[in-house]
Amino acid sequence: MPYKQGARLPGERASRLGHLDVLKSDLVNKLVEGFEKPYTDDDLPGQINWEPIDANDKPLNIIFGVDGSLVPIEDDTPPYRALAFVKTALLRIDQTALAKIDQESPNPFALKDILTKAALYHATVFPLRNVRIDGTTNYHAIRKIIFDSLKDPTLDGQPYETLKWIAYEKWDNNPKRLPLFECPHCEETLATLDFDADEGNCNNCNGHLYLTDMLGFHQNMIIDAAPNSIASDYMGVHETLLLFTAIRHFWQTNPEILKNCLFVKDGPLSIRAQYSKLVAPIRRFLQFANGNEISINLVGQEKTGAFVDHFDLIGRNVPANSIFIPGNQYIKEKIQHRPNRGAAYGKDTNYGAKIFIKLDEYTRYVLTIPTGKFNENPVQSDILGINKILSTLPKIQSSRYEGGLLPVELAHGIASLSTYPSARILKIFAGE
Repeated sequence: MPYKQGARLPGERASRLGHLDVLKSDLVNKLVEGFEKPYTDDDLPGQINWEPIDANDKPLNIIFGVDGSLVPIEDDTPPYRALAFVKTALLRIDQTALAKIDQESPNPFALKDILTKAALYHATVFPLRNVRIDGTTNYHAIRKIIFDSLKDPTLDGQPYETLKWIAYEKWDNNPKRLPLFECPHCEETLATLDFDADEGNCNNCNGHLYLTDMLGFHQNMIIDAAPNSIASDYMGVHETLLLFTAIRHFWQTNPEILKNCLFVKDGPLSIRAQYSKLVAPIRRFLQFANGNEISINLVGQEKTGAFVDHFDLIGRNVPANSIFIPGNQYIKEKIQHRPNRGAAYGKDTNYGAKIFIKLDEYTRYVLTIPTGKFNENPVQSDILGINKILSTLPKIQSSRYEGGLLPVELAHGIASLSTYPSARILKIFAGE
């Protein structure tokens, strides 16, 4: 690696002739030649079971979309203070409102009217590094910020109530304590809380606990600093809680309405690392609802990543109105390019199955849709609400972006911190 430029002396430049020795290698030249060969259909992976889409159900009428955005702000001068601003948004629209929007050139006033009447958003900020907080440390300040932010009064604390609803599995009227989790004080996995408790004390060290500690954000922090991933992990968890807040509301007031709702999340239906402890109760709820003949129609859309890249590769010559559900072995070997051993893909982190959908030559979707109980090799009949979802997709697709879905597009317009407010404004605010 070259030396970087300092305050007094210039940086080291890479040699302009160093590549010549590399190009003399026969192996390198053969690899370059193979790299330049065009990809053909003979190179495509085999054993892909594309099935025709035969969905004639009535489209779902009430649509929810959720998205989030974050901007890390860092000082350009020592001690390089760092903050992270996070924003999430939940949007509710219906087919009547969607029908009034021109999918190719939407009227901005029509969009504003919809967003004003049917959008909720949440915003918070995390002190990451070299930010002085009187009377406490970054570590404990961020723990309290997470607890207070989920109780955001602008949302009446509903995402926090949803966390309790999921963590304590309140839907089945069978009170449960929290499973044991790592204490943020003694770091022993002996902490828990009684049913419906907000706060408590560790059984081992008597340290003070918040319900949000069970998520495990503290496991990625040290006393005086936290990585940027704390903000992105919080955003992902809050998006999930926002979406399930809408689901919980109907479940507790009129569950029959859920049969006519579609919930769309930007990104896969997954929660990674220590936060994945929410996945098992979410699966149990979806299975419980399905057993009570209440359909929870839930979709996560991936716009980038390995699955999208793979679909670009295999989807070129696939006929329109086709669907493919890859199993565990296919995902590991053809998409992740790793051996098929160990735990099944997504067993601990995903609450939905990956699905490739091609509606026409220009409209492809990589979606995650729940199966309830985990199934490493699902088929169409295992996917919850698949026919209703497939019937609804053509009604909510956007013509502004390839593979765009209007609920995600509109929710992103609210949640985006790149323009609302701009990152420059946030940096000025942080400086002040």
